[in-house]
Amino acid sequence: MELKKFFPLLILSIVLLCSCRPSNPLVLHPEKKVAAQVFEPIPADFIPRKITILSAGDSLTQGVGDSTDQGGYLPYLKSMLENDKGIQEVDFYNFGVKGNRTTQLLKRLKTQEIKPIIKSADMVILTIGGNDIMKIVKENISNLQVSDFLEEKESYRKHLTQIFNEIITENPNVSIVLVGVYNPFSKYFSDIKEMDQIVAEWNQAGQSVVNQYSNSYFVSIEDLFINAKEDILYTDNFHPNNKGYELIAHRLNETLDEQVLPNLVKKAYTVSTEEN
Repeated sequence: MELKKFFPLLILSIVLLCSCRPSNPLVLHPEKKVAAQVFEPIPADFIPRKITILSAGDSLTQGVGDSTDQGGYLPYLKSMLENDKGIQEVDFYNFGVKGNRTTQLLKRLKTQEIKPIIKSADMVILTIGGNDIMKIVKENISNLQVSDFLEEKESYRKHLTQIFNEIITENPNVSIVLVGVYNPFSKYFSDIKEMDQIVAEWNQAGQSVVNQYSNSYFVSIEDLFINAKEDILYTDNFHPNNKGYELIAHRLNETLDEQVLPNLVKKAYTVSTEEN
């Protein structure tokens, strides 16, 4: 089925956005199904620890649309995490670059600028995939079809797996968090179900990669934009605005608080007691 007959205005907006080479966040779907875990309370003698988080990916990590120019969701998440009684301080390293695709991120993860930080990081948060989809749009814009995206989905899965393997090779104990993509066009093109189909398929591919690794997590954010009661997009109607990034930070914090941090705190406490 040809997509071009459904949304000439959508294609025009994509062309304008591509000329600025932003990365685009897209749709998301089911979260990784994690068995319920029961964590013991943090011991009274536990000293809050400092954690290091490396954030890498595209414009969603860089913070395009953030009027404060402080890194999108990062300052919000940092504040939330430092309110956790098991955390004393959070060091964030932001390696987001607008326009980055999976292949470009993989190359950057292998550089001497990033590799040492991966080695010392407790957690890596990734936003990637939107620009892989945009590349397909640009290359097939005169005859855009659903099959073009579905065929490239396996390349995305392969590259994402390589990214995870590169991170784990450098640091086998690190936790990896993949943020799902969302559909920025749903506000003005809600009747175009083909785009929802495309991003749903790609998010399922991302989820399947996450499911291969024990210390990895998938965070869904699509519903934040579909059910928004206020404007949470930047003036380009594509990237999140300040409020959008704050909502993403809240969603990330929920997952980290429930699934990731208890393991980090438990691990740190075990190490500290063994050393003493």
